[in-house]
Amino acid sequence: MPPKAFLSWSSGKDCAYALVEARRKGLADVVGILTTVNEVYDRVAMHGVRSSVLDRQIAALGLPCIKIPLPSPCPNDVYESRMAEAVARIASQGVRHMVFGDLFLEDIRAYREEKLAPVGMEAIFPLWQRDTAALAQEMLSNGIIAHLACVDPRKLDKRFAGRAFDHSLLADLPPDVDPCGENGEFHTVVSGGPMFRSPIPLTVGEVVERDGFVFADMV
Repeated sequence: MPPKAFLSWSSGKDCAYALVEARRKGLADVVGILTTVNEVYDRVAMHGVRSSVLDRQIAALGLPCIKIPLPSPCPNDVYESRMAEAVARIASQGVRHMVFGDLFLEDIRAYREEKLAPVGMEAIFPLWQRDTAALAQEMLSNGIIAHLACVDPRKLDKRFAGRAFDHSLLADLPPDVDPCGENGEFHTVVSGGPMFRSPIPLTVGEVVERDGFVFADMV
């Protein structure tokens, strides 16, 4: 039997597909998700996705969710303290594994493993070191539906904000931009795929610039 695990949920395509692959490969029995919410804007941290959309995702996943409220701006010690409390809560339920959608950033992987170790938990990375160009195509072939919710204009033209994550977008990305946005070029919000009971109808709303990033309000 695969070990019980929680999934780190960012609202985007990578965590969603990590859930799909963790189940397909028998790596984990995902029994819940963990996410962070900006308590000032009431949106998913970093991605800027509305909590109302997050709640629709949770319902479509059919999994319990632990939401970690974060201030804005959020000092690192506050982030680590609140995250540690949540991880300890998960461990107290007898869950010893956490699934992440990270692809190839070694420092991020090491950080996650370091923070889980004190409570005896281990990390699972179903997508680790996959070729991101091939992985992006595979996601689309397997029914992942997503839009670019956040763009770093220092790495990718702001006009990409709100675009569908599809074959046309992948063809239009500059060659120095990772196809999955793993270097922080963009973040997505997922609205359909095999991990959901049913798709979530989303439309692109207002596009705004805030704190050096460009956000497309998905509603």
